[in-house]
Amino acid sequence: MLGGILFGISRALRLCIMLKLVDIIEALSGIRPDGAHLGISEAVVDSRNATPGSLFIAIPGENVDGHDYVDQAFECGANLAIIQKDILHTYPMLDLRSDKQFIEPASWIGPICLRVENSLKALQSIASYWRKKNEAKIIGITGSVGKTTTKELVAEVLSQRYPTLKNPGNLNNEIGLPLTMLSLDKHHKRAVLEMGFYVPGEIALLCNIAMPQIGVVTNVGTVHAGRAGSQAEIAKGKAELVQALPPAPEGVAILNFDDPLVRKMASSTSARVFFYGLDPQADLWADNVEGYGLEGIRFRLHYHNEVLYLRIPLIGRHSVHTALRAAAVGLVDNLTWQEIVNGFRSEHSQLRLMTVRAKCGALVLDDTYNASPESMLAALNLLDELDGRKIAVLGDMLELGQYEKQGHEMVGVRVAEVVEELITIGDLGQMIADAALRAGLPQPVISEFSDTSQVIKYLENHLDSNDVVLVKGSRGMRMDRIVSALERNP
Repeated sequence: MLGGILFGISRALRLCIMLKLVDIIEALSGIRPDGAHLGISEAVVDSRNATPGSLFIAIPGENVDGHDYVDQAFECGANLAIIQKDILHTYPMLDLRSDKQFIEPASWIGPICLRVENSLKALQSIASYWRKKNEAKIIGITGSVGKTTTKELVAEVLSQRYPTLKNPGNLNNEIGLPLTMLSLDKHHKRAVLEMGFYVPGEIALLCNIAMPQIGVVTNVGTVHAGRAGSQAEIAKGKAELVQALPPAPEGVAILNFDDPLVRKMASSTSARVFFYGLDPQADLWADNVEGYGLEGIRFRLHYHNEVLYLRIPLIGRHSVHTALRAAAVGLVDNLTWQEIVNGFRSEHSQLRLMTVRAKCGALVLDDTYNASPESMLAALNLLDELDGRKIAVLGDMLELGQYEKQGHEMVGVRVAEVVEELITIGDLGQMIADAALRAGLPQPVISEFSDTSQVIKYLENHLDSNDVVLVKGSRGMRMDRIVSALERNP
């Protein structure tokens, strides 16, 4: 798995940073030698992304070992490599392991290898050291659904006033977040960091590195229940963010009042609690939410005695929660309403759901990044807002653990209320089809397939210009192949 993570990290992580060799040595050994002023242009874990002046961290994975690519990194211009085991060729080396004597080399000109006990932990230690050298306020974001879109919108809001850093894409794990932290420099005043959860203790680790002052929790769903266990265990893992926040008034936990498991997290933090949601009991709440399909949403926002009427270009009624989170961060950070609204309307925000036109004219909603029952229902609700013959192409939702049957059947019931035609892929997708049939969707409009190639062939012969097609499933189902094929070869 780790090998896939390493080589799945794109050039978005080629970071322009202000680190020097002396900082890295101090972070790893406590010694700050004179003359070690070799600069670091960027940090990478994929040797193919190394450029002149970069730092390459060789991390061993299940399928790929970065130590096999140190030579390639140096050939591409890297000045430094962090290694934890022997490599084929010999380079000038500083051994920073605790049981070795620190030796100052005669020259600080690369290429140089830094030998450590564990490369990944070394990366995390450097990131933690560098975070403490910077005064930027850190906003951490976690939850089962909506982390990435929330991160993007929060960053847009904060950037209306502050130079703001965010982690690229969804690089939110024990490798991606430390690399993002290394890109902090003195001009950044805010950093917005998505924090992923797979196993208990992971968010606590990320918080030890990032030291967030503001924490946002979106919701607690069933995604990753196959690894983490029950929803209660997932909630416990997500709560690590609010537990890591400093006490009030510096620390602020921004919690979803509409989610009972998130609401309960208020009792596990010493930070100030700020609730958002659709309930008037929340500090910031919305009502009169209307969806306009791909044209955005409209709603009424309430905060103390203020009422705002907003229409913003976020897709789907469920996106009102994304707007509430971003507004909440802006409010606790003392931004004006004008700055918050300008951030909402920014053209730079990246929304995960994309639309493409098949050559036959059908509108295809590409929501193939990942899937959980919660995000499936949100996507179906958006489909319900659109005009045209509605078709859902749905694949397995993976890693749901004990919620597998319940989650797929819940989606199937909603499918029967929304679509004119259902197409499923995979063994678990069959649960969606069975539930939709029981809920009243006619058998002739339900088609079940075992792989994407069959679905592509079927759709190429059945779509017309009036169709609106939602394509969604877990990443492992490779539903993105369907969207690509429809766009290229309808």
